Amino acid sequence: MLGGQQLCSNHCRNHAAFVDARPATARKNTVSVQRRQILANTSEKSSEQGAATTMGDTLKSLAMGLAAAACVLAPSAMAPPELMPWAEARLVAGDPVKNARAILRYALPIQNTSARRIQSELEGISEELRIPGSKALGPIQGAVKRAHNIVNLDKDKIAKDFAPDKKDAGMRALKDLDTSLDQFIELMERKDKQEIPIKQQEALGFVSIIEEAMVKGFPYEVPKQYANLPQLKGRATVQMDIKLKEARSDGVSGGVLKIVADGYNAPVTAGNFIDLVQRGFYNNMEIQRADGFIVQTGDPGPEQDNGFKENGQVRRIPFEVMVKGDKQPFYEETLEDAGRFTDQPILPFNAYGTMALARGEFEANSGSSQVFWLLKESELTPSGANLLDGRYAVFGYVVEGQDLLTQLQVGDTITNAKILEGQDYLLEPKIGPSSA
Repeated sequence: MLGGQQLCSNHCRNHAAFVDARPATARKNTVSVQRRQILANTSEKSSEQGAATTMGDTLKSLAMGLAAAACVLAPSAMAPPELMPWAEARLVAGDPVKNARAILRYALPIQNTSARRIQSELEGISEELRIPGSKALGPIQGAVKRAHNIVNLDKDKIAKDFAPDKKDAGMRALKDLDTSLDQFIELMERKDKQEIPIKQQEALGFVSIIEEAMVKGFPYEVPKQYANLPQLKGRATVQMDIKLKEARSDGVSGGVLKIVADGYNAPVTAGNFIDLVQRGFYNNMEIQRADGFIVQTGDPGPEQDNGFKENGQVRRIPFEVMVKGDKQPFYEETLEDAGRFTDQPILPFNAYGTMALARGEFEANSGSSQVFWLLKESELTPSGANLLDGRYAVFGYVVEGQDLLTQLQVGDTITNAKILEGQDYLLEPKIGPSSA
């Protein structure tokens, strides 16, 4: 289990989201050095100081606060002098997409503009629903009608993009979407705002099937040097059954997480996770960290060198991130280390329940079996400003059971993890001279 939390302040425990896969004894020297660096850089400002009076000071306070919060668990690149250009460059964009399923839809490797326009109209309803009273009904009705018109006018353009082996599923979903939007329009005429989110998610579910039916094979070649690692050439859904060590005050004694691992954008990282699920590695594994900011598991203990061991060696996973505009993932360096300060990952840390691979503080390629979930939706991370993006390898999202994450505590147990869908996309490692 990862230690070191006790060495941080309360602020650190509340906000640290950086994960060190080394045993606690290996981190103590680093802690004292980092704390001296933090004190030196923050000597003129108390950790309890109020908000800064200028935007520049606000940005600096945020960056310094995050660096201090990560006092034990941050990589060396999180030292304040290096953090500042990153923070100032990235605190600039608009509202982030925070819904896990929406992120996964946008992350599909497709180019069909008609499908994307339908999705955009329907996703936008979530923002309109924040408007109190009936003022949102007009804009929502307009969005539904526009989406319906696109379905009717561009049906052939959409159908033409279906992969041959997925065409039947795509056509059924297209027909179901047409019917759903007809019903949505009728619902809007009744001005029943309470039913809108339900119908919206139903329609978006059909959009997901339509867009997934457009993916033709796997869009790129994974570098040959990773052929000795499992790879996920698509998406897989995992169910994790959780048992709580003690029933909570509301009577909850356990629950289920449903996770989508995205091999289109993280084939090696997602492949490693799905392979470990298939092996039963996470079965009866305890939750090993739960601090209100992240939940973490996957550490088999020091006797296994805190990772998945095979043939006497820990399997190490290269850092992997797919950047918007790139045709394949970027490997073995964080985006900051590579100087790509303004680049944005396709799989961001925006959604509650974002799932990523834990790694050592100073080694981007030291991840193995430890994984963590982010519990903060985006309080400190507006789009383009997420200080975790590009530093830790996101490979999936919790799409059902997110509420259970807030209940988890150290000592709770994953009683079983199993693959529900997508196991056929798992490519087993090639062992032999060709993979050397």
